[in-house]
Amino acid sequence: MFNLTFKQVNRSVTRVLVQQRLNSSFNNSKLVDSVEEALKDIPTSNFTLLSGGFGLCGLPETLIYGLLRRPEVKNITAVSNNAGIDDRGLTVLLNSGQITKMVSSFLGNNKTFNRLYLEGKIDLELCPQGNLAERTRAAAAGIPAFYTPTGVDTWLEQGKLPIRYDDKNPGEVLKYSEPRESKIFNGKKYLLETSIPGDVAFVKAYKADTLGNCWFKGSANNFNGVFGRAAKQTIVEAEHIVEPGEIKPEDVHLPGVYVSKVIQSKAPKDIEILTLDDGKSSSEIDVSALSPQELKRYKIIKRASQEFHEGMTCNLGIGMPTLAAKYLPEGFEINFQSENGLLRFGKYPKEGEQDPDLINAGKETVTLNSGASLFGSEESFAMIRSGRIELTMLGGLQVSAKGDLANWGLPGRIKGMGGAMDLVSNPDQTRVVVLMEHNDKKGNAKIMDECTFPLTGSKCVSRIITEFAVLDVDPEKGLTLIEIDKDTSLDELREKTGCQFKVSDNLKFIEV
Repeated sequence: MFNLTFKQVNRSVTRVLVQQRLNSSFNNSKLVDSVEEALKDIPTSNFTLLSGGFGLCGLPETLIYGLLRRPEVKNITAVSNNAGIDDRGLTVLLNSGQITKMVSSFLGNNKTFNRLYLEGKIDLELCPQGNLAERTRAAAAGIPAFYTPTGVDTWLEQGKLPIRYDDKNPGEVLKYSEPRESKIFNGKKYLLETSIPGDVAFVKAYKADTLGNCWFKGSANNFNGVFGRAAKQTIVEAEHIVEPGEIKPEDVHLPGVYVSKVIQSKAPKDIEILTLDDGKSSSEIDVSALSPQELKRYKIIKRASQEFHEGMTCNLGIGMPTLAAKYLPEGFEINFQSENGLLRFGKYPKEGEQDPDLINAGKETVTLNSGASLFGSEESFAMIRSGRIELTMLGGLQVSAKGDLANWGLPGRIKGMGGAMDLVSNPDQTRVVVLMEHNDKKGNAKIMDECTFPLTGSKCVSRIITEFAVLDVDPEKGLTLIEIDKDTSLDELREKTGCQFKVSDNLKFIEV
């Protein structure tokens, strides 16, 4: 009975070990069959949900709609860059009343989100986009707080951000944000920010294996990777579920150690803003056919395109700054960076080449140039704050004579700062150029002694470009006019400008 050869015993042991490994692999599987199974262990009230995605890109909607089918789960504090669009994303949980507080950087054009906030139905903690990424990265790393230059001398530092409006008295604020502690390092002021740990995270991956290792496609990494690391319980929905080893170790963006459960994603993939290359060059624009308003914008955009130099790294804001790239000479090499995780992105795609996983910060479809790289939002803002971006172009609502910028809110209309506060947080290393019309629709000056709207950044603007003038800004010496529109006199310009300015000895006409 016991008369077995060594070889037979060895084979038997080997079979047992192999079976144990197989059983171990099976038992370690984080794959579950349904959304109900994935969500069964989450709290039913008063918890923090980190929800990945940037607009519709990388949005974990299978899980969001699973939560919608559980109305007993409520009093959720949802942390997300925004709430999606009116009928998609976290907006459905705002409508159902399950989310009672949002922590976001941007309301955008989401009418539901705006209405609930302004009517006093929900709390909103507005958080600069880079801070949102870094506060969750700190939580993932076990760091309770950190100092950042973002938001110095703004409502963020002063504790003036409205969190809750009175639902009975429109426009009256019941609760404001907490002021930030500040400290000087190497002669520069920084603000103390606390981390944001999550109880639950919803993550959307392109590919995940049964052990929870995830790979994100294109710009769908955005907040998914960093949120997936920062929660006690991370649930992943993946478009493609594969066996361990099918994702190369060097391609794992979110290691399985952070992941609790994996389900098959069943949500549709849509493009929020489909923008296609029309094939026309800037030389084909008929300036004579432009309306007065279009001509204003054309002059600003065309002049702004002269700010680029070949090989530079720059970030372009939504609107006119993004359009300035259209007027670059053919073959001109620029490293365009987008805060949702792109470096060296290119033109808009041609019809049929669009990819819902490849969008810029304006949610527009884009392409990648050779040598491009992709990363998460936390990496993107590390580049921005550390001065790796040479130039940032932003739109503006107001600019002061000393270079203060206001571009994210005005009375009765608070859209959120997005990434703007981070983009202007290091003016010593990143040149900030503001593009805007010289006056508002009522004719009021937008360049003035002091900004009356909430600040994006203090003493951060290097140059202002309008349809009438190009002005350089020195935080101590004020404004200097260096270029003027050929059809505008100095007297007219002084009348249209809300503060004094010097005139350069080498004053030129704007060439567009």
